[in-house]
Amino acid sequence: MATAQPPCQEPTIPSTLSQGYARALHAATHHPSPRPQNPLLPPACGDGRRRGVPPAGMALSVLVILLLSVLYEAVKMGKAVLLRRALLALPRSLSRESLVEPEEGDTAPPQRRWFRYHVGQTLFHMVQVVLGYMVMLAVMSYNAWIFLGAIAGSTLGYFVVYPLLGRG
Repeated sequence: MATAQPPCQEPTIPSTLSQGYARALHAATHHPSPRPQNPLLPPACGDGRRRGVPPAGMALSVLVILLLSVLYEAVKMGKAVLLRRALLALPRSLSRESLVEPEEGDTAPPQRRWFRYHVGQTLFHMVQVVLGYMVMLAVMSYNAWIFLGAIAGSTLGYFVVYPLLGRG
C-alpha cells in the first residue's frame, strides 16, 4: 500500500538574512533550472522516466540486424567464389594459343570472362561495404541486444554459408 508523501513546505529563513538573499534562496530551491535534454535520448516522461522502444520493436530491430549480418556473410562468401572463378578464368600460360583459342563450351575469350567476374566482384564489394556500414551503425547505438544480434547473425551466416564455399 502506497503512503502519501508530505506536501512540500516552505523552507524557514532566519531573520538575519537579507530579503534579497531570501528571495534568491527561495527561487533556487523551488524553481531549479531545467537540466538540458540529451538529443540522442528519447524525451523524458512527466515523471522523469525515459520512454524506450517497445519490446516488439526491439525484437524486430534485433531480427533485422541479425538478417543483415547473415546477408553480409553471404555476400562475403559470394565474393570469394567469384574470385576463385575469376582466377580460374585467367589463362594458365601467356602463350598465343591460350589467348586466342577459347576453352570447350565457352565462346568468350578469357580476358572478357575475367572482366565480367571482376565487375561482379566489384558489385559484391559495394554491397558488402554498404551492409557492413549499416551493421556498424546499428552496433554504434550502444544497445547490447543490437550488438548480440549482429554477433549472432555473423556467426549464423558464417556457419550456414561457409560450407557452400567448397561447392562454388
